[in-house]
Amino acid sequence: MRHGAYEGHRAGYHAPYDAPLTKEGREQVSRAIPVPQGIIGIVTSPLPRAAQTAETVSRLSGLPILATSGLLAEWRAPSGVIGRTAADYPPAYVAWRKNRLNDPWTGFEDGESLTSLHERAGRAAAYLTALSNTEGGSLLGVSHKLLMGVLTKLTEGPQAFESATLSQWRFGELRFFHAPPSAQSSATGSARAGDPC
Repeated sequence: MRHGAYEGHRAGYHAPYDAPLTKEGREQVSRAIPVPQGIIGIVTSPLPRAAQTAETVSRLSGLPILATSGLLAEWRAPSGVIGRTAADYPPAYVAWRKNRLNDPWTGFEDGESLTSLHERAGRAAAYLTALSNTEGGSLLGVSHKLLMGVLTKLTEGPQAFESATLSQWRFGELRFFHAPPSAQSSATGSARAGDPC
């Protein structure tokens, strides 16, 4: 599930770490209830907009929050573009963006590279699969558009980032995710067929 709308959101905006949900964001999350049957708990990103989404789902559904994991945090944008939109990105960042698919292992300044994000998404898939197996049921992961976009397209490699940026994943939207075989084999045990993580 993608978190709800947050303060300051606009197209191309790199949200600050502490951006909270808005009233509209809480309403979006409320409309996503009830969650699909069979979900036994919630795992969330630590970023406030995701954690507040998870807390709202937990309160409305009665599902426990089983874990908070940095593996589910959003792509770590360079600090120099936090709080900015495309209209005021620094020229060097714009140049990096144009070349990022050709050089996916290089991040811009202190930002996460596309390769690092892809590797983290793979670890997140393995973690969710293992936790799902341990808990004995399906989990609701609450995270962010870019991380989830890469998580659901792991087989594309670091280029999945580009698909994720173009994805129309609405705030508060639920989607099913099935761990790819590589994530299942690196987890403790394997996910049951058809289980969303």
